[in-house]
Amino acid sequence: MKTAIWDSVLLAKLTIATNYKFWILAIGAALSFPAKADNVTLISKLAPNIRPSVIAEAVGAMKCAQRRGVGVHARRLAIIDYTIPSREQRLWVVDLEARELLFEEHVAHGQKSGYDIPTAFSDRNGSHQTSLGLFYTDATYQGGNGYSLKLHGLSKGFNQSAMRRLIVMHGATYVDPHAAVSMGRLGRSWGCPAVRVEIAKPVIDALKDGNFIYSHGPGTAALSQCGDESLTLASLVD
Repeated sequence: MKTAIWDSVLLAKLTIATNYKFWILAIGAALSFPAKADNVTLISKLAPNIRPSVIAEAVGAMKCAQRRGVGVHARRLAIIDYTIPSREQRLWVVDLEARELLFEEHVAHGQKSGYDIPTAFSDRNGSHQTSLGLFYTDATYQGGNGYSLKLHGLSKGFNQSAMRRLIVMHGATYVDPHAAVSMGRLGRSWGCPAVRVEIAKPVIDALKDGNFIYSHGPGTAALSQCGDESLTLASLVD
């Protein structure tokens, strides 16, 4: 793999030696591909229950943000697949640096998003629906739902109002997998990715202060394509 990369770099240098700027861009592009591929392969091995297409989508969205200077030092990525029933585990937290799967857990969706499998999503304040896309984690705080994690929505048209909507990760007693068996669904939030109270603090501490959470669902495939139309950094400078 390394030989192929540097062969490409040398070829680019020879071909456009008169244009130093293009040569640097060629090197950067060549080196970015194995990093993305390595993360996809790693997560696939650590969390085989995540569909490969969802992993590739999440990693692509994360790399897009990092190329824009957001979360360049992030070491952890959480992936939520909202096409999976709420009665099943559909949240995974991976430490990309330590190469470990830290958590595989249940996570709630919004009350107005649907019953067991959510079908309706929104970025509108007061909708009580789940937002999809890439989130960048901020600081923790003690609020009405206890220990909570602030989230910046980075996906334009999907979750950019997360901070204004107070979409945060927190623990909740209604996230009870045992009760979900008899009820036919997990308890639901007002749009927040709520988790079990017992694991809320360690999960939040693993993700706080500059890591990523990616929520997959209908229509999110395009978010792995790095373009101005898919990424917003507005909430980071508000």
